[in-house]
Amino acid sequence: MKFKKKVLANGLTVLHEKRDVPVTTVMLAVKYGAAYETAEEKGIAHFIEHLCFKGTDKRDVKQIADEVEKVGGDLNAFTHEEITAYHVKLPSEHLNIAMDVIFDIFFNANFPDAEVEKEGNVICEEIKMYRDNPRSHVLDKIKNNLYEKPFGEFIGGTKETVKSMTREQLFEKHRAVYIPKNSILCVVGNNNLDEILKLAEKVSVDRDGKISPVPEIKLQTVKDVEKRGDIHQANLALGFHFPIVGEKGRYAAEVFSTILGQGMSSKLFSEVREKRGLVYGVKSELDLGKNYGYMIIWAGTDPEKVSQVMDISLKEYAKMGKITEKELSEAKVQVIGNRRVESEGSNDTAVNLILEEAVGNAEDYYEYEKNINSVTLEDIKELAKISEYASFSLEP
Repeated sequence: MKFKKKVLANGLTVLHEKRDVPVTTVMLAVKYGAAYETAEEKGIAHFIEHLCFKGTDKRDVKQIADEVEKVGGDLNAFTHEEITAYHVKLPSEHLNIAMDVIFDIFFNANFPDAEVEKEGNVICEEIKMYRDNPRSHVLDKIKNNLYEKPFGEFIGGTKETVKSMTREQLFEKHRAVYIPKNSILCVVGNNNLDEILKLAEKVSVDRDGKISPVPEIKLQTVKDVEKRGDIHQANLALGFHFPIVGEKGRYAAEVFSTILGQGMSSKLFSEVREKRGLVYGVKSELDLGKNYGYMIIWAGTDPEKVSQVMDISLKEYAKMGKITEKELSEAKVQVIGNRRVESEGSNDTAVNLILEEAVGNAEDYYEYEKNINSVTLEDIKELAKISEYASFSLEP
């Protein structure tokens, strides 16, 4: 791949992958997300993300959207545990528009007073939306059962924490962490590095900021059940701490999860759905960061079958310690193939490059196949030995 990386004089890290297609993704991320928050400010990273779209001294909220959308582009953002990222995807010839708009909202958002209360209400509705969705609620609660507060709480915070945040608090936090030396720019598309650097070097941010450390992340393994009268299906989640998330462990976790619960060929799908017809959906999911790592098994089933689905899932997990070299080799082909297909999209590539840079080095993105191929049977067996788990079920 035609990849280059450069750190500018102001501290901004620039990543660039050149592609011979007429579409470009510009993504700008701050190395600050939900994992950095204290209990009192839970949800502040997500709140700031929303407010960055509400205007700058140069543009109001409508102008921000108009400039990107009128050339066929799409503008959005997301809050992660370790980063908050803003991204534009548009025809490559309009790179200057993407860069100008995204730098403006990222560094110069002015947080209008009228928007803070209004957007707080919007976020409270978002919190309700996720809670009302059984699967989303269960996945949020299993994280809560795996980690103590504040890390274990929902990324968006609670109604109480969101409503308590003032314009001054939000603005000061933004100005403290949204600084070039704490940020990563990634451009994936048909543009030259010199063109990108010329635009990026125009950015002038006259503040030193203050980069926050990550509060201590404390583990727990809670098992509980919630009853809700307005649903007909039970949603079950089992959670496992994957402590070996650095270096090689992260890649072993990806192979492990793929064999166990990714796709219709996985062990969970075969045993729980195909052989017994106990579920419509069952799968495993990973969330691995620099400072944390866990795997979830999720299933939706009849309330009377929860114990049976849990028992089968735990047995399949334990049996991962007995997979063969053939199964491991096939899984590596699948994992690598999944990454290749995913990498076709410039947005997905930009996200992965930024996440690699945030936790270590963006160049590791291009070592992915080698690192997956280095996973051994012993690595998988070590993960299969983890017997302690958290659980949460939402039942009628």
